[in-house]
Amino acid sequence: MPFLRPLPCALVALFAASPVLADDLVLQRVLVEGSRLSQLGIADSANAGTVGQKELAARTTYRPGEMLEAMPGLIASQHSGEGKANQFYLRGFNLDHGTDLATWVDGMPVNQRSHAHGQGWTDVNFLIPELVGRLDYRKGPYSARDADFASAGSAEISYANRLAKEIASVTLGEDGFRRALLAGSPELLGGTLLYAIESLNNAGPWTRPDDYRKRNGMLRYSRGYANNGWSVTAMAYRGSWNATDQIPLRAVEDGSLGRFDGIDDTDGGNARRYSVSGIWRQTGTDASSKLSAYVIRNQLDLYSNFTYFMNDPVNGDQFAQPDRRVTSGLDATHTWHLHRGEAMASDLTVGARLQNDNIFNGLYDTRARRRLATTREDHIIETSGGVFVEGTTRWSESLRTKAGVRADRYRFDVASDLAANSGRANDTQLSPSFSLVYAPLASTEFYLNYGHGFHSNDARGTVAAFDPKTMEALERAPGLVRSRGMELGLRTEALPQMQTAVSLYRLDFDSELTYVGDAGMTEAGEASRRVGIEFSNYWRPLKWLSVDFDAAFARARARNGDRIPGAVEGVGQLALTVDKLGPWSGALRLRYFGPRPLIEDDSVRSQASTTLNGRIGYKVNKGLQLELEAFNLANRRASAIDYYYASQLAAEAAPRNDIHFHPIEPRSLRLTLTKTW
Repeated sequence: MPFLRPLPCALVALFAASPVLADDLVLQRVLVEGSRLSQLGIADSANAGTVGQKELAARTTYRPGEMLEAMPGLIASQHSGEGKANQFYLRGFNLDHGTDLATWVDGMPVNQRSHAHGQGWTDVNFLIPELVGRLDYRKGPYSARDADFASAGSAEISYANRLAKEIASVTLGEDGFRRALLAGSPELLGGTLLYAIESLNNAGPWTRPDDYRKRNGMLRYSRGYANNGWSVTAMAYRGSWNATDQIPLRAVEDGSLGRFDGIDDTDGGNARRYSVSGIWRQTGTDASSKLSAYVIRNQLDLYSNFTYFMNDPVNGDQFAQPDRRVTSGLDATHTWHLHRGEAMASDLTVGARLQNDNIFNGLYDTRARRRLATTREDHIIETSGGVFVEGTTRWSESLRTKAGVRADRYRFDVASDLAANSGRANDTQLSPSFSLVYAPLASTEFYLNYGHGFHSNDARGTVAAFDPKTMEALERAPGLVRSRGMELGLRTEALPQMQTAVSLYRLDFDSELTYVGDAGMTEAGEASRRVGIEFSNYWRPLKWLSVDFDAAFARARARNGDRIPGAVEGVGQLALTVDKLGPWSGALRLRYFGPRPLIEDDSVRSQASTTLNGRIGYKVNKGLQLELEAFNLANRRASAIDYYYASQLAAEAAPRNDIHFHPIEPRSLRLTLTKTW
C-alpha cells in the first residue's frame, strides 16, 4: 500500500492489503518467528490490530469463543454450558450474544439478524483453532468498510490456505472432555486442498452433564496465493447439548441447590451450520480487487427456562426458540493505488455488499421439549445492500488521513401468524467517517477518529403492532439505530521490544432498542452514552519471553442518567508467554472481569471475578509434542455471568427478585498429544 511509511518493510504493506496472507511463506516468518507485528504505519486507530497464528496458539481457551479475547478489552462468557453462543462484553456493553460485535470468518458473517433468541446471534463453535491464520480486529465506527453490528467492535478471523505440516491431535481432559483432530493441506492439481475433521465430547462439571457433542469439518481448494488467487470452501458443523442455565442465588444459599445443579433438566439444544463460500483476489502495483460470495444454512433448536414456575406453576416456564435460515451474500471491493511523487500517495477504495436472509423462526411454550402452545411464528425475509467509498492519503512522512462514507438500505418483510404483526418496512442510513494520523517520530503515532455506525433491529420489531403474549399495543422500532463515536489514541514503540497503545473514546447510541427473544417482543430503551479508556501493552524483554497487559474501563449511562444493566465497567488481562526455550513452551494468563450494575438504579451489582489459566508444552521430537492446559488454576468460586430478575421455584408461593448466576467451571486439566509430519 503506497501510502504507508516504509516500515518495517515492503512485506508489511503487502500484508496490510491482504487479510489472509498468513499462509504466504515469507510473511509467515514475520508472524511466527518474530514478535508481534508492528501496527505503525498500518493501523488508522489505536484500537486496531492483528493477532497472528502463533499468539493465538499460545492462548489457553476453554471454548472456541474465547479466542476472540485476543482482542484487548473483550470478555467472552457463557451462561448455559457448552454449545450455546457465547455472551460477549466490550467497551461498556453487555453485547448479549453478539449485538454490536461484528464477527466474520473467511469473508462470511457470523452474526445472525432477526434471530429467534437474540439480535446478532454469534455462534463461533464451528471454529477450528488450528486452522486460524490470523485475527484482525478494530473497535468503534471509524471505517466505511464496517456496517451492521460493528459499532463496539469487529473481528475478522481468517483460515490459512495451507498448513506448514499435516496435523493429528488427541486431547483428553477432566469432566469427560475428549477431542480429536486431523488436518492437512496436500498439493492437488496445481493447487492446495486444505481439509480438517474434528470430533469433540464434553460432559462438564455439572450434576446433569452438558453432554456436548460436536462434529465439525471443512474442505478448501485454493490456487495461487492469498493476495493473488482464489479459493472455494465448504464447512459443516453439528452440535447438541443439555443446557446448564443460570440458577437463583437464594436456592444455593439455602442449600436446596448445589452450585453445579440445574432446575429444568430438559433444557438444551442442537445447532447445525453448513456453508459454501468463495474468495477471489488480484493485487497489482496500481490496483487490487477482491470478490467473495457465500451461502450459509443455519439451524437451531433451543429450549430454555429462566423463570422456572413463575408463569405456569403446573407445566413450568420452558420455551422453545427454533430458527431456520439461509443467508446468502456478495462482497466486492476495488482499490486504486495513486502515486503522486515520493512524498504523497493515496488509496481510493470502493465497495459493495449485498446480503439476504430467508428466516423461519418461532416462540413456543414447552414442557420437557414438548410443545404446549404457540406464542408466535414468523417468516422473515431481510435484505440489505450497502456501498462505500473510502480514501486514504499520505500527505507527508508524518501525516496521513482516511475519510469515507457508507450508504446502507434495509428491507424487512415479515409474515407472522398474527396478521397485525405482519408487514414490510425499509430503513436507510448514511454513515461518514474520518481518521487523522500524525507521526511526529518514526516510533510514535497519534490518532483522531470520528465516525457513524449502526446496528439493525429485529425485523419483527419494525412491523409489530401487538405483543403476541399480552396483546398490548407496541411502538414500532426503527430498522436501523445510529451510533456516533469519537476517539483519541496513541501508539508507540519508543521503548525497545515494547508496543504500547492508549485510547480515550466516546460512543453514543440513539437508542438501546433490542429485540428480546426470550419474551418474543421488542423493548425500547433510552439513548445511551459510553465513555472509556483502554490501555494495551506488549513487551518482549527476552527472546523466549513475552508479556501482555491489557486494561479497559468504561462508564455506560442511559441519557436519562440510569445505569445500563450488564454494562461491564472494567476488564483486564496479564499474560506471560514462554517459547524458544529448548523443547519447552508455556503461558500463564490472568483475566479480570469487573463488576456490572444488574439493574438501572445500581442497587444490585455483580461481583468481579479473577481467573488464572495456564499451559505448558514439551516437544518430544521434531514431529511430536505434548501440551498440558489448566483452567481456573486457583479454583475460584466465582460467577461467569450474573443477571437480576424475578423467578419462582416449584416450592415457592410467589415470584422473587434475585440474582441468577452461572458459575465458573472448577479447576480442570486437559492433555494434548500432537503429531505433525
